[in-house]
Order: sequence, then structure tokens, then C-alpha cells
Amino acid sequence: MNNISQLVEILLVEDNATDAELAMRTLKKNNLANNLVWVKDGAEALDFLFARGEYSGRSDCAPPRLVLLDLRLPKVDGMEVLRVIKDDARTRAIPVVVLTSSQEDRDVAESYKLGVNSYISKPVEFDAFARTVAELGMYWLLYNHPPVVGK
Repeated sequence: MNNISQLVEILLVEDNATDAELAMRTLKKNNLANNLVWVKDGAEALDFLFARGEYSGRSDCAPPRLVLLDLRLPKVDGMEVLRVIKDDARTRAIPVVVLTSSQEDRDVAESYKLGVNSYISKPVEFDAFARTVAELGMYWLLYNHPPVVGK
């Protein structure tokens, strides 16, 4: 993956292909997915963020503008991915939005304890899910003003 775009706007971390496809389709429809990377497990997300493994050719100086993170992931779960992101100075300022089917109070509390920027339970209905993803993308990519990473 040495030729991957250096300017990734969204890192989508989602193991469910149906949810990922719907999210990507919705973001593209709203012109918010020009530079989106989809990874299917927590280990791949960490490799991407820290330019390791198959992403070793990617500069870790060009973090995504937003991470959409599911919690129930294979290999490394979403809570551990969140912990690593928020514990590392290189990635701490990246906005992370948990987008998950879990509505467990302990997952919400633990996510905020670890530094998540927002916690959204995935709506079950197709249209509501699409609307939620569109609104998330609009807010975090168009309205939010994050700090410049590395400054």
C-alpha cells in the first residue's frame, strides 16, 4: 500500500461490510468521502495510523481528519484502538467518533473515559443510519475546526 493517499480525511474502522458500504455510499453522496480509507479490524486501523505493516509506505505525519470507529472488531477491539490513539501524542488530537451498535452504558462511559470525541449508536433503520452518517461527516469535516496536528 505504498501509494495510498497521504491526505486521508476519514478512516472508517468497521468489520461489517454492509454498514461500511452504506457509510461510504452516504459520505460519497454528500461529497465527504473523497479521501476515505476503510479498514476491517482494529489491528489494521493501528497499522494505518502508525504507518506499520502494509501501510509502512504511508507517512504517519499525515493523520486522518476523522476516525469512525466500531467497538466490536476482530483482532484488536475498538476500545483498545481508542486507547492507543488517545495515549499517543501523534494521534491524540484526531477526532474519534465511536459508531457502534452497542448501547451499553459501560461502553459509553469507558469510551469517554478514554477520550472519545463522540459516541453514536448505529440506528437500525437504513434511512436513519444514512442520515446519521451524513450528519457526522458534515459536522466533523466541514464545521469542526481541529488543532493542526504537529504544531
